[in-house]
Amino acid sequence: MIRTRALARSFRSGKHTVEAVRGVDLDVAEGELVALLGPNGAGKTTLLRMLTTLLPPTAGAATVAGYDVRTDAARVRARIGVVGQGHGLGESQRARDELLTQARLYGVGRREARARADELLEMLELTGVADRGTPSLSGGQKRRLDIALGLVHRPRMLFLDEPSTGLDPQSRANLWGHVARLRAEHGTTVLVTTHYLDEADGHAERAVVVDHGTVIADGTPDALKGQVPGDRVTLDDVFLNLTGRSLREGE
Repeated sequence: MIRTRALARSFRSGKHTVEAVRGVDLDVAEGELVALLGPNGAGKTTLLRMLTTLLPPTAGAATVAGYDVRTDAARVRARIGVVGQGHGLGESQRARDELLTQARLYGVGRREARARADELLEMLELTGVADRGTPSLSGGQKRRLDIALGLVHRPRMLFLDEPSTGLDPQSRANLWGHVARLRAEHGTTVLVTTHYLDEADGHAERAVVVDHGTVIADGTPDALKGQVPGDRVTLDDVFLNLTGRSLREGE
């Protein structure tokens, strides 16, 4: 579903050139869930923007769903869903209308669009808020609606850019439950960026670590953890006073 070779992107900042992504080679098979990890400024979002045709590469090559991101951008966009870091919702529509509008923009017929909207609202537990305006939704509800918008045209590939940032633990767990269900029922390929190591460990088949625009590690979470030597701490003759009172000698 994804194949990149020496993919790179640089920017001009005054008199300096900033190399945001430097020669990335990446392969993602159909049906995989791959987590992209790395610190802020590592190049994760820039890489996703190139793969989703929002930003042209400076050098190298990339194909998504079998199409070149440079020369076949329209075909790539027709086959992917994208959920960015910010909300993609309007401020004047109801939740159901957002889905209907998105479906129509992708060329889905009116009847199919209504059926698809109802299906996604039920799948993502949004039926109860379908007729509410989007500004009144909670953060978790907005995030699930963002995912519904990315799925309304049944994409083969879903890109999630830090989808759970800012969500409470319960909303994060619910979100990942919905992603797992989508993969189980539809075989959707997912590439997700996240700062949460537990998410990569618990949900991804592979974790790809990016730093300074290059891939520094790629493997299963267990394999990557196995490469890190464990530390051992020994405590001897240690006493922790939890009572809060002063102790006499010998106590």
